[in-house]
Amino acid sequence: MTSRHSQKGFTLIEVMISLALGLIISAAIIQIMVSNSVTERLNRAVASTQESGRYIIARMRDELLQVGLYDRLNPNLSDAVDVVEEESFVRNHPVPIPGDFAARLELGAAQGADGANDILVISLQSDRDCRGYKLGYGADEEFYVVNEYFVSGTSLKCRGFDGRFLRNQKVAVGHNAHSAFTLLDDVLSFQVSYGTTDTTINGTQALPTQYIDASGLEGAYNAGKQVVSIRVAIVVKGEGEIQLDSAAQFKLLGEDVITAPDKGLYKAFETTVTLRNMKNFARGRT
Repeated sequence: MTSRHSQKGFTLIEVMISLALGLIISAAIIQIMVSNSVTERLNRAVASTQESGRYIIARMRDELLQVGLYDRLNPNLSDAVDVVEEESFVRNHPVPIPGDFAARLELGAAQGADGANDILVISLQSDRDCRGYKLGYGADEEFYVVNEYFVSGTSLKCRGFDGRFLRNQKVAVGHNAHSAFTLLDDVLSFQVSYGTTDTTINGTQALPTQYIDASGLEGAYNAGKQVVSIRVAIVVKGEGEIQLDSAAQFKLLGEDVITAPDKGLYKAFETTVTLRNMKNFARGRT
């Protein structure tokens, strides 16, 4: 006896419905994957800007806190020059300006035009410059250090000098070739302003009465004012190919508005550092 088994399959409508559902599910999965990728890139860019900004602000604060430091009674201070006269020079030139140094007349704090990057130069007593170099001094010796911070291309850099070399008191030794070290890449803007005090007004407080840019430092010094605080603002770019809806704009420390060159993720960081050494010196002059 022969038995017949009926065979059944999917109808065309069922196949089309299945394909449509599959396409919808696939599209949703792809969208989720794309969204996750964008989110991951954004998170990486945000994290990199935060890391870069916090690092450079912390470093700048540590170094700026020492501006104007000079202790001629320190046994480690090299006494190859008149330290009393040198102390007076450092105290009265905590932020050097062009013309202060005979060996390098152009060296000094400078204001960038129309929102361009500023140049920061500081004086202090230390055992090494901002690059970590001893500049020919002994392992424990301290000396007059001049550090310069500036932007080249998109990199924030520093270079250090022996202040005694700059003042024509000794020849250059060690790493006085003055090559610059990179502190941070992907920098869009570096701006600096200076809080000055007039001891005849503030008495023993030595608080800043106004903030000026580098172009006003010479006039402030000539008027008997002192720099007692420094504000630093910097804009850094995050890693990755993030594309925002529009290019970011920033207005730092009263400067002209700057616009990012692309639609990447940029973030501004700012800090104000009180120069304790200069505040104490200003109080002593009252």
